[in-house]
Amino acid sequence: MSDAFSTRVLNVATGSSERVVDLTRDCEAFLRETAAGRDGLLNIYVPHATAGIAIIETGSGSDDDLLAVLHSLLPADDRWQHRHGAPGHGRDHVLPALVPPHATLPVLGGRLELGTWQSVCLVDTNISNANRHVRLSFLG
Repeated sequence: MSDAFSTRVLNVATGSSERVVDLTRDCEAFLRETAAGRDGLLNIYVPHATAGIAIIETGSGSDDDLLAVLHSLLPADDRWQHRHGAPGHGRDHVLPALVPPHATLPVLGGRLELGTWQSVCLVDTNISNANRHVRLSFLG
């Protein structure tokens, strides 16, 4: 693999509750090791059918608000055709249509280009899968 492309997989324990996990520091650490001051793109990808990547503010309640909105839009009840797993698990399979499983962000001078209050987050509503993999890839 050339220096122009680097990739790494993060293992993220999400536990048995709906979670929004801030990955910003992990992304920044990866870029410090791989970007070497270069411009490029960081792609964040979660290869799961029931999780997504969001760019949102965290720590001020927005992460809890996101979970509340998702719970309102995608209630954990028996309306879903997809019925294996925990009650309402079918909604978890609809989540990536609303919170996509990927994001691509600019990297300038080796640093992630985010707004003041933006964070890179894993969104996981699947209480039956406690471990997630997130692939970080830098192209620059």
